[in-house]
Amino acid sequence: MRLLYLTDIHGSFELVMQLLAETTADVYVVSGDLIDIPFYNMDSAIRYHELQSYFHGLRRRMDREQMIIEDFVDDLLEKPDVTDEVQSRGSRYQQYTIRARRVMQQKYKVLENIVSWKKAPVFCLPGNYDMDLKFTSLHERDLHLHWHQVEDLKIAGYGGADIWTAGIPERYVVRYKAGIGVYDRHNEMYSFFKASKPDIIVTHQPAHGVLDRISFIGPSGSPALRTYCDNNPVLLCLTGHVHNEWGLREVENTIYLNPSNFGDVTQINGEVKEGGFFFEADIDRREVQQVLFRKLAGDRIFDIAEYRKKGARWEEEVIDRERYDALQRNDNYDSTMKKSSHIPEIQLFNEIKRFFRLFQTPETEERVDRLEEVARLVEERLQGEIAMDLVGSVNMGLSAQSSDIAFVPYLRCGGGATCESRSCGLYRQAAQMLREILGSHYDFEIIDCVDLSLVEKSIQDKNYECETLQRFVAYRSICRPINYRVIAPLEDMLNRDMEFRNELEGSIRSYFKIFVTTSQHIHSFNKYELRLKSIGIKLPESIRRKIRRYLQEEG
Repeated sequence: MRLLYLTDIHGSFELVMQLLAETTADVYVVSGDLIDIPFYNMDSAIRYHELQSYFHGLRRRMDREQMIIEDFVDDLLEKPDVTDEVQSRGSRYQQYTIRARRVMQQKYKVLENIVSWKKAPVFCLPGNYDMDLKFTSLHERDLHLHWHQVEDLKIAGYGGADIWTAGIPERYVVRYKAGIGVYDRHNEMYSFFKASKPDIIVTHQPAHGVLDRISFIGPSGSPALRTYCDNNPVLLCLTGHVHNEWGLREVENTIYLNPSNFGDVTQINGEVKEGGFFFEADIDRREVQQVLFRKLAGDRIFDIAEYRKKGARWEEEVIDRERYDALQRNDNYDSTMKKSSHIPEIQLFNEIKRFFRLFQTPETEERVDRLEEVARLVEERLQGEIAMDLVGSVNMGLSAQSSDIAFVPYLRCGGGATCESRSCGLYRQAAQMLREILGSHYDFEIIDCVDLSLVEKSIQDKNYECETLQRFVAYRSICRPINYRVIAPLEDMLNRDMEFRNELEGSIRSYFKIFVTTSQHIHSFNKYELRLKSIGIKLPESIRRKIRRYLQEEG
């Protein structure tokens, strides 16, 4: 079973949609904080926060801190001697609170619409920025005080955190009854886990002493959670909340994962900390076999680090040193790079592709998983790197059982001028291995081969005329990668000089226009539309117009 875990979304719903479209897993866990502010604009959020701070101070001065602010305001406005100022501010606070509830519910409905397209189960947990999900469109996915069975594993959760987040209505948040000072066996979270006996635990606030350290405060996690995991057979404990305490730890046979924030977060100093981080865990026979630490940035997923157990210890292999070190320093990496602005034809194709991938078929996911395994096997036999770019129905996410697979392998042939021909010894070796491993399962076609050594040299030399580099840029602009860690360093090199990359895209523009108007390409889009129709999905007119414009059927 493959489990994909992300936390601290902070309203980045488009990123969630992109991640669901770009990944395959048997179960997804999307943990709090799911939203950022309970309004659609920052001005309303600031005004609400100011009123909330005013009544919070008044509540403290009146020694009424045992009441939540909303109840305190309601009670205050019923008193006959309340001043006009308090009456005015209280009425506005009540109105903002009602508006906040409606907006929060609308935001959760948007998130439900996004995750509902995914065929694999997607479970959600509220954080300290969220309202109790049982009052929202996400109630059937709610993990707070609920458990769900996935294959032979039970997943259970407890949301919220031992902190009140200013700017969020106190009345609607999850009541966190698992904090420091609550005796374990009288603790709501502890009692729930003791009764449900989960294999996988999901909480927003971490366990005490494990990925929970906050600067100037020290450990901030839940002692009850730590006690439960230390004394019960918990395979995985998935947490968040503390963005700078990320990573994998194993304590008393429980593996703890905190991937840091998935959505961008505004920090206390006003700077924005970029997100995109998530974990992918492969579980077999009730054991975690491998964990990947990954990052979604732009339109790519990067492998940051890989964790495998060697003997009694987990070993970490850093794959993307620059992104790993930037996160350790709490520095942004991808948001500091100039964004690629694709030529219009490529931009339009990718918009259409993102729509189709919302309806990705199980056959597509099966092929992608299989090709990832194949790439690893070929690398072991070749003792060298291999990656692929997928085209056709697998790239679009709409493979059927009868679909074949078309792809472009990437090899390091040495950088010579003739290394890419089909007579290249490394290519012939790789092609034979692919036939042996893949041929008995699927029909496939190798439509091209690209020498990464030549690509790297051409990038370093700023060789605009290199046809190999032009093909690489073309495939990278529109295709779906397999074993992307091999390709990622070269794309990073390209993206450090966007003027150079954009010039290369411009050089392939005329060839791209010819490609998109071929009868086979047009037939493919008709085929994709029919596949959607077969599952009851009608192609929206907006997407139909984009396809017509992409195929140059209208100006």
